Amino acid sequence: MSSVLGLGNALVDVLARLEDDQLLLNLDFPKGSMQLVDEAIVQKVVDATSHLKKEMASGGSAANTIHGLAVLGVETGFIGKIGDDEIGQFFREDMSRNNIKPHLTAGQNKSGRAFALISPDSERTFATYLGAAVELSSDDLAEHLFDGYAYFHIEGYLVQNKPLVEKAILLAKAKGLKVSIDLASFNVVEENHEFLSRMVKEHVDIVFANEEEAKAFTGKEGEEALMDLGAHAEIAVLKLGKNGSMIKRVDEVVKVGVIPAKSIDTTGAGDLYAAGFLYGLIQKLDLDKCGKIGSILSGHVIEVIGPKMDESVWKLIREKIELELN
Repeated sequence: MSSVLGLGNALVDVLARLEDDQLLLNLDFPKGSMQLVDEAIVQKVVDATSHLKKEMASGGSAANTIHGLAVLGVETGFIGKIGDDEIGQFFREDMSRNNIKPHLTAGQNKSGRAFALISPDSERTFATYLGAAVELSSDDLAEHLFDGYAYFHIEGYLVQNKPLVEKAILLAKAKGLKVSIDLASFNVVEENHEFLSRMVKEHVDIVFANEEEAKAFTGKEGEEALMDLGAHAEIAVLKLGKNGSMIKRVDEVVKVGVIPAKSIDTTGAGDLYAAGFLYGLIQKLDLDKCGKIGSILSGHVIEVIGPKMDESVWKLIREKIELELN
């Protein structure tokens, strides 16, 4: 089976369920936002949530996608940077435990972490301390890291570091890998539009975007946005939340629905959709089946807190995938 290499921010997700939204007001975090914070704000968040039960999981957009693929039995690797601390050690061990080959170097700062503050209505507000994760640079990349992989998946959050992203994509293409990118966030797309457009047009094979990201990238909405995205990449995937997804490859366009799900936390939904979709491509399935497997994974992950599901859920997912394959 083809193998997949990921590149992304090595973050540990710290998940806390809020009793109400007052804590967000106290911290001056707009509900539903994602903001980058420094060490001082990290300490404030730690103090403000000290009374709440927390869960930890290795996270970061590309890492979540790679983790999903690994659990489905795909050979995977991940390139990232961690600090020399307990959080970094947790990230490395979590990768290895899940059969992901960790290509991790040590940075100067503390390991990155993303606080996901989950409101009672399941809306997430993120406070992200990137720490060592953003020390990853083009100098950390070498040709041999790409050996033995067929796909290279990159998260859009990295595009602020243009030399890193460009070198990674060019190394992957030189080794014959198919390149996929998840656009990650509409504000990231807006701020790096020219660079992202060039990368997608010239080098990217598969692009994932939600409605806001697609609008920021193309200036269009719905099917028009998909057509525009699909004119640049071999495969374009437009994620429509509860309305499913639309996929375009050359002249083929398919629409895929969602599975029934009771959403309690949407963390990782897009990342796990990408994992399911790429899994389908690796199995050489039709686009609609790739999309359905993406929907199965994303539909199940929104029923749990955080981007990780336990073995009983994965067993159910594998059974549903098996039905799609037959």
